[in-house]
Amino acid sequence: MAVRQALGRGLQLGRALLLRFTAKPGPTYGWGRPERPGPAAGWGRGKRPGQAAGPGAEPRRLGLGLPGRYRFFRQSVAGLAARLQRQFVGRPRGGAGPCGRAVFLAFGLGLGLIEEKQAEGRRAASACEEIQAVFTQKNKLLPDPLDARRWQGFRLEEYLIGKSIGKGCSAAVYEATMPVLPQNQQVAGSIGLLPGRGPEIIPRGEEEQAPLAPAFPLAIKMMWNISAGSSSEAIFSTMSQELVPASRVALAGEYGAVAHRSKGGPKQLAAHPNVIRVFRAFTSSVPLLPGALLDYPDVLPPRLHPEGLGHGRTLFLVMKNYSCTLRQYLHGNSPSPRLATVMTLQLLEGVAHLVQQGVAHRDLKSDNVLVEPDADGCPWLVITDFGCCLADERVGLQLPFTSWYVDRGGNGCLMAPEVSTACPGPRAVIDYSKADAWAVGALAYEIFGLPNPFYGQGRARLESRSYQEAQLPALPESVPPEARQLVRSLLQRDASKRPSARVAANLLHLSLWGERTLALKDLKPDKMIGWLLQQSAATLLANRLAEKNCVETRMKMLFLANLEYEALSQAALLLCSWRAAL
Repeated sequence: MAVRQALGRGLQLGRALLLRFTAKPGPTYGWGRPERPGPAAGWGRGKRPGQAAGPGAEPRRLGLGLPGRYRFFRQSVAGLAARLQRQFVGRPRGGAGPCGRAVFLAFGLGLGLIEEKQAEGRRAASACEEIQAVFTQKNKLLPDPLDARRWQGFRLEEYLIGKSIGKGCSAAVYEATMPVLPQNQQVAGSIGLLPGRGPEIIPRGEEEQAPLAPAFPLAIKMMWNISAGSSSEAIFSTMSQELVPASRVALAGEYGAVAHRSKGGPKQLAAHPNVIRVFRAFTSSVPLLPGALLDYPDVLPPRLHPEGLGHGRTLFLVMKNYSCTLRQYLHGNSPSPRLATVMTLQLLEGVAHLVQQGVAHRDLKSDNVLVEPDADGCPWLVITDFGCCLADERVGLQLPFTSWYVDRGGNGCLMAPEVSTACPGPRAVIDYSKADAWAVGALAYEIFGLPNPFYGQGRARLESRSYQEAQLPALPESVPPEARQLVRSLLQRDASKRPSARVAANLLHLSLWGERTLALKDLKPDKMIGWLLQQSAATLLANRLAEKNCVETRMKMLFLANLEYEALSQAALLLCSWRAAL
């Protein structure tokens, strides 16, 4: 808008504002302030402030009458309006003089510029919504491998179970597949894994003698049931947190009937590419799987191990089989600084989705992040293991901490300061809205090739309860400066000073893809929208031409599918301030 137009609009608004103040008297100025008698026209002699002008008339509350977008300016506008009132209304008839006109002109110009700024923001917000709508449709998840067999896969006997691929503190994970294709049945028969035999006892080592190994695209997680009992209702109730990332189809079988009877259940998490998806969930008798007697004999039922303490029935979860965990990947690979930044960004995207859904993971660590390389070997990260999560519709991310018996989550080493230092009380509440983002900041050290400062022993180890930000080790100089600054910001002790996962993810997106645009000293919303439209066109074209999406293209699609102008503006301002300080 030209200065002349801004002046015209500002003068119009200023005149309307001034007329509001010089109109009929009322009990307040519009913000609860008591009125004072004054020389303004309309205040009759002998009347008290706020007295009605005539019989039967009611006192009228005066307000500025400004649009809602000006509400945050109302304190400064109120003071300036009072000054204008004294300047113009308090003078005798004949005018305000040059000084008064100058003040009135400045007031009009200010309001005009404010309105133009707000109009730019509205245009940018509208553009973000339109881009988000396009990429929400385009950003579809990978197909469910069991989708074609919608009502199958709810019995353990339907799966071929292979070797163990992982073990934690509460479950064991095995590779698995379904014997649908004839070649799978032939191979399964040769190694004794046909479902007709059942997976009750599988000799260890026989799969190594097979002439041909079957493909295992699935993974089955068998929970260890020590205290949940053997009924399906008790198992689903006790282990309900594991079902948070389950799909609707996964919960439509046995769990659906149990939940219908109990009229309750866990909060269901919407699907996201950086969050694990559970395809099937069911209970079954505990089998003797390969390595069970050596790896976890104590949690087996007595019928399989005389000294076992486990119940005979437990929960099974069917998921995609990923290549390795993040810890295993980092043990054998050293990602470049840019690739490590993209990996950290993926974790922030997953955490931002959890926060948006009102879920806190509370157990983020490199063992609970799975990795699947793309066609170019670039790793795709997925957050898994929701056994310690907070997913309660009643409390959201604000957990009442009334006693020490309240579960604060797992992995005390990577517990955010506001969680680890919390003290119980009648009105104590733990805010988990930025706790997982803090854990991502700690994991970033491992991703960028350094030891996690919150692990280990001795003086080198930091404790989340007592560390000082100055004690945080510096990341290598090869790491992009924006990424270094973001990690330190995520690890701030004061959660109110810490960026949210959404703002942090947007900041890395802008840092990775918007270097030229953000190099401008005066970054305006229109420039930002122009850049977003360019990114949208380029990403759509790359997505259409490539046979398989690379990680960077998928991340750009995620970024554009989650556009929110306010969070994007916060990230841009923060990034520009960091670059200006360098």
